[in-house]
Amino acid sequence: MRDAEFSAFFAAVSPRLGLRAAGYHRVGGSVRKRLKRRLRALGMDSLETYRRHLEAQPEEWAWLEGCSRITISRFARDGDVFSALANTHLPQRAAAAQAQGRSELRCWSAGAASGEEAYSLAILFRLLLQPRFPALELNVLGTDLDEAVLARAARATYPGGSLRELPEPLRTAAFERRGAHWSLRERFRVGVRFECRDVRQAAPAGQLDLIACRNLAFSYFDEATQRRVARVLTGALDPGGFLVVGRGEGLPDGVAGLVPRGPCIYERQG
Repeated sequence: MRDAEFSAFFAAVSPRLGLRAAGYHRVGGSVRKRLKRRLRALGMDSLETYRRHLEAQPEEWAWLEGCSRITISRFARDGDVFSALANTHLPQRAAAAQAQGRSELRCWSAGAASGEEAYSLAILFRLLLQPRFPALELNVLGTDLDEAVLARAARATYPGGSLRELPEPLRTAAFERRGAHWSLRERFRVGVRFECRDVRQAAPAGQLDLIACRNLAFSYFDEATQRRVARVLTGALDPGGFLVVGRGEGLPDGVAGLVPRGPCIYERQG
């Protein structure tokens, strides 16, 4: 399967999947490898044969959509973004929650993959915020459509490469070494839960202080789907709450109710 052949195929099928082929220019190799394995399993020798298979077996589109999910993540990915959350935005939300008489900060990691992002928020909270706001607890929901990565999130054990952007003092405090892997200490798992959920559907119930939707909707979904997701996310945020997107991502034009507050961070207006 040549690169050009795969690119032409994916550009042709992505509109039906609600995806933006251009968003895959750096990670398309992962999808290509999965598709090559699928062709071998089906005994097919070309993407043209597979295209005919899609037409004859419509249920195969569901497999192709699953094949197109990118589940790469790391702890504290994009350190300047997490520094801004730790030093400015999360303290701001904690102070607002305290002033409102609430007992918790409510966060949603949409497209949580193996839990790195959800647990990163827990590490920031436990080590940097809770000493300043001892009456508050943290409630983080991590969601993804991939059951395999959600199972890894529940185990909370990671290879060293997943932690390479996490500052050393935080890594030492939050993890213990177990052979070649690192296991998250129990106190940083408290208040973090995971469930299978599609970000393109309804948001979790209740208003949220922070939503992290990074390297997912605003990279890989087509513009119409991005707009729909942006409306879901905006509606789920408490006024003054924050939406965090990935490096190089931005919201589609015309999204109302969100204003930029630094690289990758938007605030929900009242």
